[in-house]
Amino acid sequence: MGFLYDIGILLYFFGARVAGLFSRKAALFVSGRRNLMHTITEKLKDRNGRESVWFHCSSVGEFEQARPLIERLKRCDPDKYIVLTFFSPSGYELRKNYPYADAVFYLPMDTKRNVRRFLDAVSPRIAIFVKYEFWYNYLIGLHKKGVRTYIVSAIFRPGQMFFHWCGFFMRRALRTYITLFVQNEESRRLLAGIGIDNVVIAGDTRFDQVDAVCRHNDIHNDVMNSFIGSGRVWIAGSTWEEDECVISKAFSSVKGGKLILVPHEVEASRIKRIREIFSDFSILVYSECSGRAREVYRNAAEAADVLIVDTVGMLSRIYKYGAFAYVGGGFSGSGIHNILEAAIYGCPVIFGPNYRKFQEARDLISLGGAFSISSSGELSAILEKWLGTPQLLERPSLICTQYVESHLGASDKIMEHIFKNV
Repeated sequence: MGFLYDIGILLYFFGARVAGLFSRKAALFVSGRRNLMHTITEKLKDRNGRESVWFHCSSVGEFEQARPLIERLKRCDPDKYIVLTFFSPSGYELRKNYPYADAVFYLPMDTKRNVRRFLDAVSPRIAIFVKYEFWYNYLIGLHKKGVRTYIVSAIFRPGQMFFHWCGFFMRRALRTYITLFVQNEESRRLLAGIGIDNVVIAGDTRFDQVDAVCRHNDIHNDVMNSFIGSGRVWIAGSTWEEDECVISKAFSSVKGGKLILVPHEVEASRIKRIREIFSDFSILVYSECSGRAREVYRNAAEAADVLIVDTVGMLSRIYKYGAFAYVGGGFSGSGIHNILEAAIYGCPVIFGPNYRKFQEARDLISLGGAFSISSSGELSAILEKWLGTPQLLERPSLICTQYVESHLGASDKIMEHIFKNV
């Protein structure tokens, strides 16, 4: 099985090289790993004997789960040398200059040779993986070197290969973790069913992260303030084209309200396509206003129906402006993006049908703070209700804030467990 796994890794990388001819993201995936081991080795020569702690995240969402741990650790022990790796370009490109990490890299592909070279260069005392990251050769390599290895904010579902007869190979990797910090009881139960009991139900560190962002959110943006005026605004965040088509059709059938749209990707071709989808509306694009005198864009902002924010890194603070939110990704195969960023501000959340692997989405739907839609007609009905009778938002808004507040503290539990004797 190990031989087949290694072949699969090489085939994956070959496939990414082919895809890179057509996809910018795939091209970044490949180019970012060019001469990567040399870059890592040279960079880590300068750490002056400082003890390394390695955090690995797949992409942006998992980084937000690692972030409260990294920042707490750096505040408590500034001399720790934090190595942060990403599998995905969307994570690396956004956070490659993250100030709390001493070194940020792409994760070298999970081959035995790469693992040996990477672990020799990093020499971590502790390794922390986030949520779904189960790289067989890395985990076996860490175990052989005696590195204390953990996974945090993990969530397990019956359909994962670990729980099938053919999953014996990857179950070996799971057993290399010192502790598995999981989000819920179902995950603990599933792991117990395959003989893994070194499990702590700690919850999801994203709750702590969105709470910290909310408490320190002092955003005051003239473009958005001009756009909002005295009107009622809702936010559509991390959207894809499927979401935008549904939103546009639904929004055109209701009266009142303004929309701030923050797409998941903001390159010029995406913004052009969004303009086409929302061509029936008066549109303002954030980057075309930013940096100009207020009087230049004020009238256009006040008259616009839709503000497209084509700048990365603002979404988690922009939710502060919304009466409610739509979070994208629910019409894609990967599922919805982070709804907690909106819920912390008391924004009731709407999203598409692919949400079931996200615990917080299932919880908020059952409580009445979130709503899943499958069509523009269903979204239109909600928009008519909430824009027409704002008082109806009061209960779901309170549910959202209370839900987030009741789930705080995962980061403290994990930090106490991992670093109390370090």
